Formats: sequence, structure tokens, C-alpha cells
Amino acid sequence: MPKTNTADIAPAFTYEWANAEQTTLKRTDADGDVAWVPTDPGNSDYAEFLSSGATAAAYVAPPEPEPLTTAEKVDNMLATFGLTRAEMQAALAVKTTKA
Repeated sequence: MPKTNTADIAPAFTYEWANAEQTTLKRTDADGDVAWVPTDPGNSDYAEFLSSGATAAAYVAPPEPEPLTTAEKVDNMLATFGLTRAEMQAALAVKTTKA
């Protein structure tokens, strides 16, 4: 049986574009390890991609985040001023009287 030199076996990668501008490839190996490959002609990993004849899956933009609820917006605004909702409610509960 012939011996196989594992150094001669090219690793199996899948590629997908990491951004809409196609300036970076996401390269994933069989174990799920990811490498980010810039599309720089001087980059040896990019040159390997080009010479391999592989194609990259199209870039898929992440979904838009869910809009914040009113309560989340209020909590964020209060946090900007170093306040919690409980602190603001306590401050609003203070009654003032005219003398």
C-alpha cells in the first residue's frame, strides 16, 4: 500500500465573503476553525484561494436588530446619567410643598 504524505494533502476549506465590499474572506476548515483572509494580492492565503479555483459563498448581511422598547430606551437614557429606574422613580416620588 502506498504511503501518503499528509503534508501533500491540501486542507479542505470553505469560503464566504465576510463583508459586502469583498475585502475579507471567512475561511473555515473541516474542524470549524475560522481564519479571516484579507483580499490582499500579497497575502499567501488569498493567493492560495485564487489558485485553488474555490469560490466564496455570497456575503449575507446580519439581520437588523430588534428595535428597543420604550422601557429599554428609558433605561439607556437613565444609564447615561448614572441613574437606575428605581432611583428616578424615587426622585419623582418626592413631594415638594411651598412654604
